[in-house]
Amino acid sequence: MYYRRITPLLQDALGDTPVVLVNGARQTGKTTLVTQLVPALARPTPMSGGASHANADPASGRTYLSLDDSGLQAAARADPTGFIAGITGPVIIDEVHHAPELFPAIKLSVDRDRRPGRFLLTGSANVMLLPRLSESLAGRMEILTLWPLAQVEIEGAQSSVVDLLFSSDNPAGPLHAVAREDLIRRLLAGGYPEAMGRKSEARRRAWFTSYVTTILQRDVRDIADIEGLSQLPSLLSLLASRTASLLNLSSVSSAVGIPYATLNRYMALLKATFLVQELPAWSSNLGKRLTKAPKLLINDTGLVSSLLGLDARRLVNEAAIFGQLLETLVAMEFKKAASWSEICPSLFHFRTQDRLEVDLLLESAAGMVVGIEVKASSTVSPSDFNGLRALAEMTGDCFVRGIVLYTGDQVIPFGEHLHAIPLSFLWTNGRNE
Repeated sequence: MYYRRITPLLQDALGDTPVVLVNGARQTGKTTLVTQLVPALARPTPMSGGASHANADPASGRTYLSLDDSGLQAAARADPTGFIAGITGPVIIDEVHHAPELFPAIKLSVDRDRRPGRFLLTGSANVMLLPRLSESLAGRMEILTLWPLAQVEIEGAQSSVVDLLFSSDNPAGPLHAVAREDLIRRLLAGGYPEAMGRKSEARRRAWFTSYVTTILQRDVRDIADIEGLSQLPSLLSLLASRTASLLNLSSVSSAVGIPYATLNRYMALLKATFLVQELPAWSSNLGKRLTKAPKLLINDTGLVSSLLGLDARRLVNEAAIFGQLLETLVAMEFKKAASWSEICPSLFHFRTQDRLEVDLLLESAAGMVVGIEVKASSTVSPSDFNGLRALAEMTGDCFVRGIVLYTGDQVIPFGEHLHAIPLSFLWTNGRNE
């Protein structure tokens, strides 16, 4: 059992917010998290003929309902107000996105009784990208995202890499070099708990194949309520080949043969199911951030590897795709870590008109900036900091630090607020909570 780092945030939210939604891609562990948060919570119980739809735990009064159950889903969609009215006490509603009609009914119930922790929801669709759902519970619901396992969760460490990078302390040991074989193992395994448990690459690929099929044939169609999505598998594979690259929708449209307007709709669906992420471009001019090309990220390197048929041999021999996967891993590690950090920064990439780049930029709500470069090498040179120096010059006093993550074992200074840091910092840094 892995300890999920958003657990304290979830506990706090249940203590002061009427509705708490844990969303994220399928099979990231949402149901496990909410049903094992504290011993008093109900475990999922099977439906029996003629039973009420409310399966309550006698000890806690906490009801568990899964809308993956077709009967429950039909009842919720047919009479959402009656469905919610039939629930007494606090409730877990699993995969709530299957019945979006419930959100207005939950709003009405909460407006009558605003006790905290009444509704604990999970969903495999991003309600922030589905305005009619998010607007229904504005001011009444806190949303937490559960991503595939972070490396720090896999290792069982308690490191706080984001908060450390924004602090005045310089990163410290004990840190260690990361062998290429270890990195390849991590890249191929990814962070989906069930896929990680498969004993071979072939069995892991079989799991991912079924996983993608389920999402594209069920969840995407539920969200879109449309047919004719046969091009989505080939689109997802093409996007996987371009992970950690600038997203050019015109190029993608031409390559996969999908009209531009249709492609925009398909991209929205893939983002809504958490499979695809965009890393916006950072600019000191807030108005320009939306006009520059974002970077594309697939949410998990194990998923990318499966979609592209990658194995250890190819990652050893093909430096370009290895670099893409490594940058994807680092970007998603920081996206996960940001979700439970005190700073809670926004993530961007940085690129100047002179084509100086920084792979990842973290910006706090106060405008403080950390830059991160990723290098698949055990050595670092001054030129690897060119983009970070440009970022430091542009941001001035708002620049906290710039780091180059590499596979060596030493923290090496390269100037004021500039360091090369071992990749192992992501899961074994020397400052634990």
